[in-house]
Amino acid sequence: MQLGKSLSRFFLLFLLSLPLLGAGPAKAPEKAAARHDVLYVCNCGDACACSSASLKPGACSCGKALAWSHVVKVEGANALVCSCAEGCICKVDPKDASMCACGHTLKKVSLKGTGTYFCNCGGSCACNTLANAPGKCGCGMDLKKAD
Repeated sequence: MQLGKSLSRFFLLFLLSLPLLGAGPAKAPEKAAARHDVLYVCNCGDACACSSASLKPGACSCGKALAWSHVVKVEGANALVCSCAEGCICKVDPKDASMCACGHTLKKVSLKGTGTYFCNCGGSCACNTLANAPGKCGCGMDLKKAD
């Protein structure tokens, strides 16, 4: 009889704790809206020279769909992007500067001609802020327009 009461109490506590198990950090859609490092790029392969890039989903100038990527570093007017799974927040691999920490090869994308505003903290920047209008980047500098 005592075992039955203990199991009943355990079950009741378990049921009462279920809502807490789902609690956690901010929801994914809210986080996604706050991202400032997402760039949609041509993913046609190395043979393709269209070099399309946009802050919004769309199509490359060669007609294929732009692929989601995120900027891990800006060098001059070039963004180094990782084309890992959408939502990823990886960085440059500390052991291999040509790779993302998630294992994908970094792709160099020119921001010239896109009209994108970007942060470029003295030639090489890891603030990774992109925008479609003037503003400030994460480090406080003014965003620069990629002409």
